[in-house]
Formats: sequence, structure tokens, C-alpha cells
Amino acid sequence: MLSALTLKQLRALVAVAEHGSMTAAAGDLHQTTPAIHAQIRKLEEIVQRPLLVRTRGGAGFVLTASGEAMARAARRIEANLSQAEADLRAIRRGLWGHVHLSTVSTGQYFAPRLVRMLRDALPEIEVSLHVGNRQEVIDTLDRGAADLAVIGRPPRRPLVQADPLAPHPHGIVVPPSHPLAGRDGFDPAELMEETFLIREEGSGTRVLMMRYFERLGEEATPPMIEMNSNETIKQAVIAGLGIAFLSLHTVHEELAAGRLALLRGPGLPVMRQWYLVRPSEVTPTDACDQVAGEIMRLASACLPRIGGS
Repeated sequence: MLSALTLKQLRALVAVAEHGSMTAAAGDLHQTTPAIHAQIRKLEEIVQRPLLVRTRGGAGFVLTASGEAMARAARRIEANLSQAEADLRAIRRGLWGHVHLSTVSTGQYFAPRLVRMLRDALPEIEVSLHVGNRQEVIDTLDRGAADLAVIGRPPRRPLVQADPLAPHPHGIVVPPSHPLAGRDGFDPAELMEETFLIREEGSGTRVLMMRYFERLGEEATPPMIEMNSNETIKQAVIAGLGIAFLSLHTVHEELAAGRLALLRGPGLPVMRQWYLVRPSEVTPTDACDQVAGEIMRLASACLPRIGGS
């Protein structure tokens, strides 16, 4: 049944899902609106299910459950084609292939060095790096856009093989002049009065911070200001705008230079683990296996040394 569908039809479906309208999808794909409508209609005939439904206001379209399934498959097909294109480019240059490595934003402080070391150790393999928040990295794994990922807590979906790499400490950082700096502990109620600078929704660090607050047993939630990068948060803490719960691998230089101070208190540092994960349902290439083995060997050398970690 599905053998009759085309990439053009799948791309039309994904474009409508992303833009919410057939007109916008047509503009994105450089086609006419009737052409997009015809491709969607033909695809629905092939799968024998409605794939799109109008929104309540009637101004656009959203995917049905069947549409979600087809769009997910379409994104995986596009990711596989992109991987094949990258492999072909690498092979034309005399290499074995190409490996996509993805990492959460916290990993940007060591992942570039890791990629350089991988290229030195495996010059016959091209390695590219994608950095995003936790949800974005999980999405790359789910749609097949990443062969390997370095992440904190392995996701439940998609199914992955997860191998522990190294300890990953988290803590609360404050300006050196902050009243809580230098103490041997703190009153949790007092901590909840501080303004916390936090990452965006989808960030693993933010999830871990909220779990730490729950363990403190305080019903109150501290005032929060959302920021979209660790670098912005670090500079804002240094400037005295607030305090932050961060991976200590992101602030090791500032702590060593005395630009930030590490809070001491109950349950700190919060110890987690770095993992190397790969999709369980995908047969890895030889190049992927080679890179995974080198990451397991090199990871500890790439991570910053944090006192007590």
C-alpha cells in the first residue's frame, strides 16, 4: 500500500504540519497551493486515513494521529537521505563515512575538543557536531538525524543503548560577594528567596534543578528569570542579576578564576552521569562503531576537572 507514496507527498505533509497552512507550505516548497492540496489528497488515498484536520477556528491545519505517524516517518526518511548524502561526500574524499554526533548544550564546553580528538584519532572518518537542549537532542535521535549523542539522563523514547561516560556534577553558583558565598551551608527557606536564572523549557539542567528544589522540602518556588544559554546565565550571575543551578563543567573556568563561587549545602553537588547513547533500533555503521569506541576512550580526558567530582 505505502509503496505508491512519493517523497514529494511526504514533504508536502511535513510542510503543512510545520506551517499550519497549505498556502505557506506551497511557498516554502516553491509550489502552488492546489499542488500541495492534491499531494495531500493523494497521500490520504494511499494510507486510507485522514492526515490533516482543520483547526477549531478553521484558519489552518493540524495533523491527525495518522498524520503524525506519517510525518514522523517522513522526517526519518529525510534524515536517512541526509546521512546518505553526507556519507557519499565523505566517500568521494576517500573517507570511510560520516558520523553525526549530537550533544546537549552543557556539552558544548568539551564536545568541540572531543570532536578534534576524534578527527586526530580517526582521520578516515568525518565527524559533525550538533548542539541543542535535551529535547532537541532527543528529537535528533528519534528522527535518525544523529548517530550518537552525549547526554545526561538517557531518554525513554526513542529506545537507546546507553553507556556511562563520566560523572557529571551540578551545583549552585553565586557571585563571590554574595552573602551565601563562603558559608558551610544555607537555610533552604533563605535560598528560596533568591532569584534563580534558569534555562528554557526542554533543558535537562532545568529539570534537575526543579527536582533538587523538591528534595529541599520547601513548598515555595524561588523567583526565576529564564535565559536561553549557559553563557548568558553565567555572565548574568557574575553581574549580580541572580544565582544559578548549573553543570559544574560549564563554570569550571569561572570558579577557578574566582569570578563565581560555589554554594555549599545539603545535597550539593548533585551528581549525575554523562552517557553516550545510540538508537537501539538502528544498525550502526562501522564508522559509527569506531567513533563510539573512541568517545568511550577519550571522554574523561575531555571533561574539565572539578574539585570533588
